[in-house]
Amino acid sequence: MVSSWASRVEQVAQEDLLMFINACLTCTGQREFYDDDYGQKVSLDFLHDYILGNYRLLYCRTLAAGINHFNQTQIVLKLLATGRATTPEHREEENRLITATLDNLPPHRAWNLLVQLRKRHINNRRARAIAKNYITSRAELLEFNAVKYRSKLRAIVAHNHLKPEDELSAFLFRHWPSRFQSELFEQFRRGHYSASAIYNLPFTIAEGLAAKHNIPRDVFLSRIEQQMTVGEKLRLQNSAEKAGIAIEIEPHRLPLTKLALYILSLSRDIRLQRRDELHQALQKSACSVLKRVPIQFGRVATVLDCSYSSFGSSEKRRRPLGIALAVHYLLTASAQEYQVFWTLPTTEPLLVMPRGQTNLADPLLSALAWQPELVVIVSDGWENDPPAGTAELLRVYRSKLDPQKKTSIIHCNPVFNANDFTLKRLSSLIPTVGLRDAEDLPVVLGFARFAEGNATLAELEEYLATRVEQVISA
Repeated sequence: MVSSWASRVEQVAQEDLLMFINACLTCTGQREFYDDDYGQKVSLDFLHDYILGNYRLLYCRTLAAGINHFNQTQIVLKLLATGRATTPEHREEENRLITATLDNLPPHRAWNLLVQLRKRHINNRRARAIAKNYITSRAELLEFNAVKYRSKLRAIVAHNHLKPEDELSAFLFRHWPSRFQSELFEQFRRGHYSASAIYNLPFTIAEGLAAKHNIPRDVFLSRIEQQMTVGEKLRLQNSAEKAGIAIEIEPHRLPLTKLALYILSLSRDIRLQRRDELHQALQKSACSVLKRVPIQFGRVATVLDCSYSSFGSSEKRRRPLGIALAVHYLLTASAQEYQVFWTLPTTEPLLVMPRGQTNLADPLLSALAWQPELVVIVSDGWENDPPAGTAELLRVYRSKLDPQKKTSIIHCNPVFNANDFTLKRLSSLIPTVGLRDAEDLPVVLGFARFAEGNATLAELEEYLATRVEQVISA
């Protein structure tokens, strides 16, 4: 009886942790096609508090599981806010994992996280030490960060009672001398008084000063373009077009998923005109992913959802479809033999558009007839043509044609379902895992064996512990 109870406790813990990791792989608290942003945030916040309260060590180790930046930030904030609950034997690991996570976050997310400590009134000794260490580790780029994130760095310094060196302190708190020794500080000081001096500053800083100097938007964008990052150019495409300015995007500089999303944002005619250029850019981007994470597959088929719901939402425009397109190119580059099957057949993936009902059973049947070793399905799971058609197909296939599971089938879902705190599944016979970016596919495929439910809690804990060592040592 005791053994049965213990086994059930382990099973619940395993299911809870798998549900949480899947949520952290996909959800960012933003609106989806079928869910609003409020429901996403409430569901995700509940999951965070539940796992933190019941499995603190595993909650912390989830930072190393390849989850998205949004959830990494939430975990760090909640760990720092509840430091008293950390057991002494795990305090050092927790501190090192938080520090490594901060170092690996994009700078704007890391600075925002440290500002959130102030807004949430988290002012314990550990939080102050971690903030100080992060600033110290950025010593070589501190002047640039001080200019680009001036208000954030000022708030962090004041909140944590830090004492920066004299010129940095004067710059942050506006005790400006007649001239700064730092060239970048001096450029900012000049830009504050002279409109012509703003164009050597980072774009986000220059944008605020341009408004202060009443510089017309079209004039400002045309002159500041050389200072813009690739991400800033992507974000400003629409506003630049409205101002009559064409901002040049260099596709080869974009990571794979962002490149796919950029291509899908172009009109069909432009995609046709630049087909060769965009195709080569996607191939090169996929190869660069494989250089960082070398993976090799044998005979692979993909079933990719391009139904209307793959449009996503106003906040995550075309993201499910962009992930499907990026996965197509990534697996094309990593598989010895490869076939793709879209929900609406297309001979030109670059021209794919979100349209029609979700019919996954037909392309899955065609994929299985090709007899691959691995089938990867990318879909939000909302199958309606016919409903539950894939589940019935898989039931027959697993029971009659492939009971030994010679063909691995994995469902990658890019959308979090807020109603039941998990990802919408196509069938209980195949694992469903979250996928935020195509670049995360190697990590997600490694995690799929746990999502299938065959691995024990001990194996999952060992997997997370190994990931923690890799992150900390890196």
